[in-house]
Amino acid sequence: MARVVRFHDYGGPEVLRIETVDVPPPGPGEVQIRVRALGLNRAEALLRAGTYIENPTLPSGLGLEASGVVEATGEGVEGVAPGDAVSVVPPVSMVRWPAYGELITYPASLVVRHPPSLGWEEAAALWMPYLTAYGALIDVAGLGGGDFVVITAASSSVGIAAIQIANRVGATAIAVTRTSAKKPALLEAGATHVIAASEEDLEARLREITGPDGARVVFDPVGGPIFEPLTAAMSSGGILIEYGGLSLVPTPFPLFTVLGKSLTLRGYLVHEILGDPARLTAAKAFILDGLAAGALKPVIARTFPFDQIVEAHRYLESNEQFGKIVVTI
Repeated sequence: MARVVRFHDYGGPEVLRIETVDVPPPGPGEVQIRVRALGLNRAEALLRAGTYIENPTLPSGLGLEASGVVEATGEGVEGVAPGDAVSVVPPVSMVRWPAYGELITYPASLVVRHPPSLGWEEAAALWMPYLTAYGALIDVAGLGGGDFVVITAASSSVGIAAIQIANRVGATAIAVTRTSAKKPALLEAGATHVIAASEEDLEARLREITGPDGARVVFDPVGGPIFEPLTAAMSSGGILIEYGGLSLVPTPFPLFTVLGKSLTLRGYLVHEILGDPARLTAAKAFILDGLAAGALKPVIARTFPFDQIVEAHRYLESNEQFGKIVVTI
């Protein structure tokens, strides 16, 4: 028996329940993990609210990131053994492989023995943000030295991962945040420039920073009216990678800017990386190398105990955090 988090109805954080269930032993190719920490993501809030890309059968579990100790392995599993400290790569379906629980079962292909230098909280805050940022910036955009990259929602765990990855490859990270309240933290996190979009003229500031050539890469989870100043300050042949839709306002299509500059507007989901073994292997190698070099390091905004999962989700939706919210067990 183990405690898990499930929801029986769609809604706000209050629909989350901690329930005790039987957890069967791992099957062939599976690993069972005694969880020590969980990383929270907006995708989980969307699933809980009924607005995610998956439509679960209720009641449903949820969760995409966890770290812990291997409890048992199924037939045919190699590379990990009971007692190993591991973290999990986000699955394509969190409904099929939920992470919110004391004891979880995952495919062995998604289980990674994480570096000893990482604590449980950091290990649970690792894979979703860094795989998302790596896939967009390195795998898709080919970000490299000399590039300007504009990173919106920069104080999120994905935004911070993007800043660190940009620095790792010699690009210049321009962090865009709503107000100047988080500017010192973003500069400390490695951003070369920080723009407070609600307090400054975004297009003018981007042009001032990037000069006449503009920014080649934009990494955005917001959408909405910000599209127009972002694309206006991009370079010819640039690429805007959209990985979310946080704006409640419709997103305009800047037709003439896109035509005039031959821009690429590219939708992106981390599932592209997760579903391709070769690309996932390359991504894990890049991230583990960055961790070993000290260039990549998860930032923890706040931790909550497992019993306070509802409060943790409320904080997730407050937009007050800087970095990843983690739940410990």
